[in-house]
Amino acid sequence: MFSVIIPGRPCLTDIVAVDGQPGQPTKFAFTFPFSPSFSDVVVFFLPGTVLPQDTAAAIYIQIPESNPSPNGPEFRFLGALANDKPSAIFKARQAETNLSGGSAQVTGMVTLGISIEPIQTVAPQVAALEAQSSISQSSSTALVRQSPQERQQKAISTKVLAQRIIGNAFNFLASFASSDPSNKGQEVVPLKSFQDWWSKFERRVQMDPGFLEREESNI
Repeated sequence: MFSVIIPGRPCLTDIVAVDGQPGQPTKFAFTFPFSPSFSDVVVFFLPGTVLPQDTAAAIYIQIPESNPSPNGPEFRFLGALANDKPSAIFKARQAETNLSGGSAQVTGMVTLGISIEPIQTVAPQVAALEAQSSISQSSSTALVRQSPQERQQKAISTKVLAQRIIGNAFNFLASFASSDPSNKGQEVVPLKSFQDWWSKFERRVQMDPGFLEREESNI
């Protein structure tokens, strides 16, 4: 279903299914050496690949660490592919930097995970990633340099960012909820309402990248 290219290396085709029903896997993995160093990965659909309706392919990466934690390195979300976006270049983290400013010696294998997930699950992660990227770019080009303490005080955690995005979506979608008699009267939200929220959220991020840093943010 998928293939991966690391610039300067042979195309990766040895995909492994790691989860899902027999004949219908939903999670896949590629593994490749950390060295030689790389900064980007290209992930794309093979010809004929079509994802199930209302799903996306979430891309995660696990990179070995110079000082590994007891639980091992975590998977980091890179972005997603969809039927209308069958390929993309993703920015992968480079080697860690030690206190002296040089590159730490890191060896081992990188795992690139691909997970077929509902769009409702993937979209907030993509929005959070884009918001963080916009905030980082704004900080790096600022005319006034901030101290590490000031940057730390201003930065918001991924957890808080995700909570604000989810809260934002809930507030928007709540007005579109209706009772479903066929499902014990549980409230449901039309998929189109979620798509409308996502389009509106994307426009807001482009116009005001830092709005999620403000607690009173609303769409």
